[in-house]
Amino acid sequence: MAVKIRLARYGKKKSPFYRIVVAQDTSPRDGRFIEILGTYDPCCDPSKISVKKERAMNWLKKGAKPTQTVDNLLRKEGLFKELAG
Repeated sequence: MAVKIRLARYGKKKSPFYRIVVAQDTSPRDGRFIEILGTYDPCCDPSKISVKKERAMNWLKKGAKPTQTVDNLLRKEGLFKELAG
């Protein structure tokens, strides 16, 4: 089965808070996950992103595919520069 790095939504109505998680592609959005890699809070100005970089790089090297949104967040954190260099 394929493993994805994606967002799981938490928080109240109209004030979302997301966890960046590693999950199988068949599990539901807010359902079962393998590991929590970080958080994303879009309601702050500027939005807060925190990622466990070593663990995220480990999962990417193992072949986990990030979703488009998570890919953008990881690029903002400069994770792909570290992976390439």
